[in-house]
Amino acid sequence: MSKIVVIDDSKFMRNLLTRFLESAGHEVISWGDVAATEIPAMVLAQDPDLVITDFQMPLFDGLSVTRLVRSAKPGLPVVVLTASHDPLVMKALLLEEVNRILHKPLKSEELLDAVRDAL
Repeated sequence: MSKIVVIDDSKFMRNLLTRFLESAGHEVISWGDVAATEIPAMVLAQDPDLVITDFQMPLFDGLSVTRLVRSAKPGLPVVVLTASHDPLVMKALLLEEVNRILHKPLKSEELLDAVRDAL
């Protein structure tokens, strides 16, 4: 099916998302400890169809990831996962035109619907 990059600082979340996505037939590439400066080159090298990223991570956030991903591959669909319901965060993500914002806790059906819509 599709090649999807998952970016999350939590190994548990990377494994959970990988399990959900692979069960639906997608190829998953998981990035945990990646430096923000490496993201554009890694996107070009891996050439994913979609990026799924956590919003809140120690070194950068989902907004930065979206910008870096799209600097390398304009128009690449991005889905952002967040536990936040902060209206400022939601507005910033919508202004960046992310394809979907999903709130944690997450159900597999919700994730797979977002993936289908984004692709």
